[in-house]
Amino acid sequence: MSAAPRDPAGTAAAPSREVAPAVSIVVPCRNERAHVAAFLESLVAQEPVPGGVEILVADGLSDDGTAELLAEHARRRPELRVIPNAGRIVSTGLNAAVRAARGRYIVRMDVHTRYAPDYVRRCVETIEATGADNVGGPARTEAAGAWQRAIAAAYASPFAVGGARFHFADYEGEVDTVTYGCWERATLERLGLFDEGLVRNQDDELNLRLRRAGGRVWQSPAIRSWYRPRVSLGRLFRQYYQYGFWKVAVIRKHRLPASPRHLVPVAFVSTMAVLGAAALFWALARVLFCLECAAYLGFLVLGSLAIARRRGWGLLPLLPPTLAAFHVSYGLGFLHGLAAAERGGRAAQDLTR
Repeated sequence: MSAAPRDPAGTAAAPSREVAPAVSIVVPCRNERAHVAAFLESLVAQEPVPGGVEILVADGLSDDGTAELLAEHARRRPELRVIPNAGRIVSTGLNAAVRAARGRYIVRMDVHTRYAPDYVRRCVETIEATGADNVGGPARTEAAGAWQRAIAAAYASPFAVGGARFHFADYEGEVDTVTYGCWERATLERLGLFDEGLVRNQDDELNLRLRRAGGRVWQSPAIRSWYRPRVSLGRLFRQYYQYGFWKVAVIRKHRLPASPRHLVPVAFVSTMAVLGAAALFWALARVLFCLECAAYLGFLVLGSLAIARRRGWGLLPLLPPTLAAFHVSYGLGFLHGLAAAERGGRAAQDLTR
């Protein structure tokens, strides 16, 4: 592919509407007035990609001024298009943007993440060099306040997330899933795009479908982005409760979990609940309940010490409740999802809003 022409400022000129760009950046967005302008401006800093890029932002009927900001930016930047997302959730927004995309490659981005200037270029280079069906970078984080730094530290630890390799910044190779992703548009169309029945976990489910169809997901540390985690335990708890809830829908769809680690939090929460209830009537259950509590507290202390040793001892008092929030919220959300599935109904999408 020939290099895209440059404008006087040195950035890649936007491709004309008659010539399809090489890359389509797709971004789901809803009520992000505080973040969307900075995100769009950050895309200006992206290094040029041979063939040029277009940016498609799927706005989920924002009512906080986001839509007006997007329209203003679109008037000034011909490479930016705003796509309506009547479904208002991530999966419907991504699908609307992919259907409108014209590029050979689809690069998925998120408003709450900062990207290295070579992010898009590295995605294209990696997918072409590896021949993988989806490529992306590890889940790096950046944080400011004390709780956000504790959450970021736990997020990168196996004590919080098990053996998920996409949380490990130096790992390169095949993985179950990656942060965001880059595909050939034909690959997404062949898979049937994202599952619009999922409010959460739509990226993981797509990658599960891809791998079970014989495809490969590849992680490269050269693809760099920095995710801003939640700023409080309450918000973290809500986030992972939702992940646990919607993981049930993924497992029901595919009949098997993508990884055994997805079942560990619900097994822990379930046994604690059963033993706690039985302890009211049965002496042996009280002993077992106390033993499980002691073992879990020991796990929290061990995990917190290991994380604090690498990330700073000042975080130590915050790490035990942070780790517990990851585990308990996911397990409770999973149990809620099982109960909703047993009733034969689907949870209201208001769970995630």
